[in-house]
Amino acid sequence: MAQITPLVAAAVRDVRVGDTQAVKRGDVLVVLDDTDQRLAVATARAELDRAIRRVRGYRATDRALAAQASAQRLAVASARAGVSQAQATLERARLDYERRKGLAGSGAVSDEEISTARAAYTVARSDLQAAQARLAQAEADVGAAAGSLAANQTLTDGADIQNNPEVAAARARLHMAEVDLSRTVLRAPFDGVVAQRKVQIGQRAQIGTALMSVVPVDRLYVDANFKEVQLAHVHAGQPVTLVSDLYGDDVVYHGTVVGRGGGTGSAFAIIPAQNATGNWIKVVQRVPIRIALDPKELAEHPLLIGLSMTVSIDIER
Repeated sequence: MAQITPLVAAAVRDVRVGDTQAVKRGDVLVVLDDTDQRLAVATARAELDRAIRRVRGYRATDRALAAQASAQRLAVASARAGVSQAQATLERARLDYERRKGLAGSGAVSDEEISTARAAYTVARSDLQAAQARLAQAEADVGAAAGSLAANQTLTDGADIQNNPEVAAARARLHMAEVDLSRTVLRAPFDGVVAQRKVQIGQRAQIGTALMSVVPVDRLYVDANFKEVQLAHVHAGQPVTLVSDLYGDDVVYHGTVVGRGGGTGSAFAIIPAQNATGNWIKVVQRVPIRIALDPKELAEHPLLIGLSMTVSIDIER
């Protein structure tokens, strides 16, 4: 049988089935309150949308930083031109000052002209230093812009928006929230009969707590516990006839040996008996033999789990 256990913790809103009720695969058994799960889905969907917008922002920043880097490179070119111009101005001012200074002794130029030429030379030298500083700053700005662009591109390289790691992680969280929402509806895993219903409306179902069981009555099998001294010639595939205590000798079932268990019944007991080494009296062990039943015969004469049956295996086959 299959135990029906919730995979999310929530209050029970509705119970659709009761004990002994026949169900089909996919039938709704229990409905849990899904308020928390719906809120989680809405939150995850908003997080996914925000992640997509954030990645789009990264790409827009890429374009802005690329344009900024291009502008900085133009600024470097302009600064270099400014340095060249300042150097030419300085050279003219130097020549003018030296020419006037050389004529000072002959009285061809006045002291005022010499002072003016000297001042122009000093200003031109200062302008050159300022132009060189602007060039250095522009080159530094180019490096900073390139670094910012490279750092931002690490957030977008190698994937489009939908495959970006941030978007993929947000989408995974949304998928998990949707899965948890779907788990608030518990369905029958196969055709069968409901048994051991323990759940009631209003109680809080905990993860892993059994709410009920579903018994697949059309796929029942028999574990026949033969004595170990009877199993020398028992093999998988041999035909079997079975009679149940429920219907008596009037109904004979037919089945097939599927295989034998991996150990005796006592070996798998909670406190295994030490028959092989600890007991002075030898006890004949029993080994479970799995027998598959004919589904058509099960449909005609349904059985329940735990019934007693008498089993005969044709070991000559």
